Order: sequence, then C-alpha cells, then structure tokens
Amino acid sequence: MTTKRDYYDILGLDRNAAKKDIKKAYRKLAMKYHPDVSKEKDAEEKFKEISEAYAVLSDDTKRAQYDIAGHAGIDGKYGDQEDIIRTGNFGGFEDLQDVLRHFGFNFGGGFEGFGGFQRKHEGPMKGRNLRVDLEITLEDAAAGVDTHINVPHTKTCPVCKGEGAKPGTGKKTCSVCRGTGQKKDVKRTPFGQFVSITTCNVCRGEGKIIEQLCEKCSGNGIIEVKSRVHVKIPEGVDTGSRLRIGGEGDAGIRGGPSGDLYVVIHVKEHPVFTRHADDIICKIPVSFAQAALGSEIEVPTLTKKAKLKIPPGTQTGTIFRLRGEGVSHLQGSGKGDEHVKVVVKVPEKLDSRQKELLYEFAKLSGEDIKYEKGIFEKIKNKF
Repeated sequence: MTTKRDYYDILGLDRNAAKKDIKKAYRKLAMKYHPDVSKEKDAEEKFKEISEAYAVLSDDTKRAQYDIAGHAGIDGKYGDQEDIIRTGNFGGFEDLQDVLRHFGFNFGGGFEGFGGFQRKHEGPMKGRNLRVDLEITLEDAAAGVDTHINVPHTKTCPVCKGEGAKPGTGKKTCSVCRGTGQKKDVKRTPFGQFVSITTCNVCRGEGKIIEQLCEKCSGNGIIEVKSRVHVKIPEGVDTGSRLRIGGEGDAGIRGGPSGDLYVVIHVKEHPVFTRHADDIICKIPVSFAQAALGSEIEVPTLTKKAKLKIPPGTQTGTIFRLRGEGVSHLQGSGKGDEHVKVVVKVPEKLDSRQKELLYEFAKLSGEDIKYEKGIFEKIKNKF
C-alpha cells in the first residue's frame, strides 16, 4: 500500500501558510515539473502530486478537512456539508436533521413509543438546493462572461400562493386526527399497553384538509417550471468553481424560502493553450534559420496577436514569458502570464540547393557529413 505524502511537504510549506504563499509555491513547482517543460523522468508524477496538493490546500473547506483528518478527510471517509449539497446527498437538505424536519420530526421533545422525536407539521421550510453544470471556453473563463441558463425547478403556485386551495376557499381541521396530524392506536397485551403512533393517512400529517383543490397545482402548492436564469461568471474561474445564485432552487415548503442554485463551472480543453493556475502555456514552432539567426515572430494570446523576439542561437525548448497575458486572478487584481515554449522545426523535405547549402554549413562547422548527390544533380552536372 502506497502512503501519500503530506500536502504541505509537497509544496514546501508550513501549516500556517497564507493562501497567496500556497499559490506562489504551486506556480513555481508547476513550471518546474510540467511535462512539456521538465526533462526529468518522473516529472509527470510529480506534477500530478503538486496539482493534487494545490487543489486541496487552495480550497478553504477542503483544507480545513485535511488539517483535521489528513488524507482521510479528503478521500471520502469524512463528509462535509458542502459536498452533501453539491453531490445531492440528502436531496439538497443541509444535514440529516434537515431531512428529518422535512418529514415532520423535531428534536428535543418526546412522545409515547418514539424516544425523543416530536411531530411537527406547521412550520415553513426552505426548498431544495439545485446544481447545474456549465461548460465555458478558456477565453470566457479568463475575461468573465454574462450568460443565461434554463433551469427546471419548482415554484410557488401563483394562483393559490402555495396554499393548495382554490382561491376563495380554505382548509378545515381533519376530522380523523382532529388537527394533530397523527393517529394513535392503543393495544392492550398481557405485557401491558402498547401505543402505536402513525401519520394520519387522510390529511397526510398536515392536520388540515383542503376543501377545494387549486386547479393550477392540484393542491400541491407548487408547480414545475423552466426558468431562464442570468449567470454572471467572474474573471478567473476554473473547472470546479461554484457560483451560488440565491432563491433559484426549488420552492419552499409551507411558505418557506426557495432553495439556492449552484452553478458548477467546467472549462473546455483549449486547442492551443494549457492552463496552470492563472498562467497559460503554448508551444510555437520556429525554423532552424529563425532560431539560429534570430527573428521576430507573431504568437497568439487569449485576446490578440503579440510580437515575440527570438534572439540568435535560441535552442529548442526555450521558454519565453509574456507578462500579463494569462488569466485574471479570481481574487484580487492582475493577471497571470503566458509562457511560450519554442520548438525548432526540422524541415522534412529539402531541394538540392538547400541540401548543398546545409552540407556546406556542416563542413564550415567542422562536421564530417558525406554529401551524396541525387540522380538529377548528377545528370545536370554532366551537361
């Protein structure tokens, strides 16, 4: 069994490190061990390890879990409230007590036959939180964007205002449970009296019965709709970023407030750039002549084309930095950088004149390369 290294040790930090120090350490190590840059054999594994450590320590909730329970707190042995909401466990309720309250139980009381729970059926309750996954481009993540999404959810019925009753009518006390929402059955046995308490099947625990159902919602008090919701995506978001839009979840119960909508961001893979934190990396091919003699080339950025000066004698794999051409910082001002990796491209086909000049160049450089003329060159020389 492989033991995971401590995340703080991986990034070379102490446990009191500030968030800015975590990001700074990650950027430094990511650039050192990125597979496109590093030539070390285990660079890819180290890069994955660094990225995993940063993903945990840069997230306040995950970091708190890690500080308390170590890797067990991250690997699923300990749950967190945000994950419950995000993944849908408990169906959008905040915790187990919320689930029980939704079904009418409250803590602290007591009644016969059910140690410690008390039926509650009149209080309002907040609606379920919902989650929507939204895919955006790297350009939109860098610059921020306003968009709209269609969200299917429930809303309070506009006709009965959530009451479930036809306008002008009301509710009457249930004659079966007499407004308690419960049925109590008492049975006498040789061992004593046995009390069984169940939810009233007539009023379904409400204690009241609707005289005439609302035609719009059929007495449910809520209707299913699809709303067009405005989403303002800030600059600098990345895959996994969550945006909370208050009140756009499901409708509340018994007059309670609506739940919230959580929009989870997924950034599409870019055909040119690779993103690491707020920096971006790209590979640009240059010719042998451009690298050897020096040149000025045009390179892409997220917003425009930029000029990049290639000095004479540039080697393949050399990395140049364009300051401020990366992704905007999500928290705070400024932007990351763009790192351009130059790759010297060797021509696949040469004509006879090009070959002749290259052989001459090799000869002047002291390289012993035998020059063999092609069939057409031999014929040409005879004439």
